[in-house]
Amino acid sequence: MSDNLTMVSEPTSKKDYSDAIEQLKQLFGEQLSVNLTTRQQHAHTMTWLENQPPDAVLVANDKQDVAKAVALCHQYEMPVIAFGIGSSLEGQLNAPYGGLCIDMSEMNEVLQVNNEDLTVTVQPGVTREQLNHYLRDTGLFFPIDPGANATIGGMVATRASGTNAVRYGTMKDVVLALEVVTADGKIIKTGTRAKKSAAGYDLTRLMIGSEGTLGIVTEITLKLFGITECIGSGICHFPTVEAACEATMMTIQMCLPIARIELLDTLQVKACNRYSNLTLKEMPTLFVEFHGSEAGVQEQAQIFAEIVAECGGSDFAWDSNEEARNKLWHARHNAYPASCALRPEAKALSTDACVPISRLAECVSETAKDIEASGMVGPIVGHVGDGNFHVLLLVDTNNPEEVQTAEALVGRLAKRAIDMDGTCTGEHGIGQGKQKYMQHEHGDAVLLMQAIKQALDPKNILNPGKIWPPEAVV
Repeated sequence: MSDNLTMVSEPTSKKDYSDAIEQLKQLFGEQLSVNLTTRQQHAHTMTWLENQPPDAVLVANDKQDVAKAVALCHQYEMPVIAFGIGSSLEGQLNAPYGGLCIDMSEMNEVLQVNNEDLTVTVQPGVTREQLNHYLRDTGLFFPIDPGANATIGGMVATRASGTNAVRYGTMKDVVLALEVVTADGKIIKTGTRAKKSAAGYDLTRLMIGSEGTLGIVTEITLKLFGITECIGSGICHFPTVEAACEATMMTIQMCLPIARIELLDTLQVKACNRYSNLTLKEMPTLFVEFHGSEAGVQEQAQIFAEIVAECGGSDFAWDSNEEARNKLWHARHNAYPASCALRPEAKALSTDACVPISRLAECVSETAKDIEASGMVGPIVGHVGDGNFHVLLLVDTNNPEEVQTAEALVGRLAKRAIDMDGTCTGEHGIGQGKQKYMQHEHGDAVLLMQAIKQALDPKNILNPGKIWPPEAVV
C-alpha cells in the first residue's frame, strides 16, 4: 500500500451535538433519552475499560428509525454506535467522542423461517437463545454459541463464534445475507438466501466483524442446521494443560467430527465448582460433545477415549442424558462470573487469542507459565478445537503496578499468538482494547482497511475510535 493513502481521521475532542439532539427529539419523542444512567448503561460495562457514554440513546423500533437517525447524524457529523445487549468485551460500545447510541433490542422479531432451505431471517435484536427457543419445534437450530446470550446483530458485528465453532464454524460461515444502513442513512441488501454466489464483491463478509464501523445491520439471514438424532457429552481430566491440548490437537488432526471441545484449566475448574456447585476434579479438564446418529456418537466417543488414554488423560465418561448435558454446559457458560467470583473486589480483564491447532499446546503452555510468573489470578478457558482460548485476569485497578503487569501480560499473549501465525483475537474483536496490535498482525493491510472505511464512511461517524491503532503503534 502507498504511504500516501489517506488515513481515517479521528475527532480530536467531543463536539456539541445539542442541535442534532434537539432534531432527534422532534423526530422520535420518548424513544430518545439523554438520562445519564441510561447513557452509561449503553456504554462499555463488561470489563475494566472506562465507561464512555454517548450524548443520547435512541431505542429503534424498525429499520426506518435507524435509517432516519443515521441520516440526521450524517448531516450533523455526529457519531453513531449500535447497541444490542451490551456483552462485548473490548469497548466496542463506548462513545469516546460522544454521539448517538442506537439501541436495537426492540427490533427482536423472527421474520421468516424457511424449513426446506434451512434458513431464517431475523431482526438484529433477536438473541441466540430466543432464536433457538423459537425454532424448538422445527427440528432445526442455530449453532453459534459465544456463551453470552448475545443478539444476532452484535454477533454479526464482532464475527462471533464460540463453543460449537469447531464443527459449525463462526458467524462468517452461517450468515447468508444482510440488510444494512449505510453511513448516509441508505438501506442496502447484501447477499441472498442462495447458499453461494459469484456475483460481485462479498459485501456480506465485509460487514461481518466490522464492529459497526461500516454500517448498521437491520436484518440478518442465517443458515440453520438439523438437530441430530443423538447428542453425547462428557468430561475427562489431564495431568497438565499441555496434555489436554495435545489430546485436542490429535482429535482435530484425526478429523473426528466433534461438535464441542472446551478446555478449563485447574483454576477455572475450581471456580466452576464453587460457582455452579459441581464436584469436578480440580485439574485441567476437557468438556466435549458429540453429534450424530446413536451409532455415530458411540463411535466418536470410543475414538476420543483412545486419544484421551494416549495423552495421559483419565476418567473419561459420557452419556446422552439431556439434563446432565445442560448442567455441564450451563457451568461452562457461567465461566465468566465464576472466574470473577474468585476475586470479587477486583475488575475483570478478559482477553483471547487464536493460533493454528499445531501451535495450541505451546501457546497455552507459555501463557499459563507467564500468568504464574506474574503472580496474577488468571484462569484459562478455551474453544480449543479451533485453537482459540481465553484468559480472564482479575485486577486491582487501584494498584498501578498490578494494572501495568496485567497490560503487559495481555500484550505478550497477543504478540505470542501473532508470532505463531495466529491472531490477537479469535472472537472478542478489536474495539478499543486491542487497537495497538493491529499493525503487528496486519502490517500495511491496515491501510487498505482504512481505505475501505474512508470510502464507506468519509465523515467517520460510524463507531469512531474503534479498530484503528493509535499513532504510536506498539
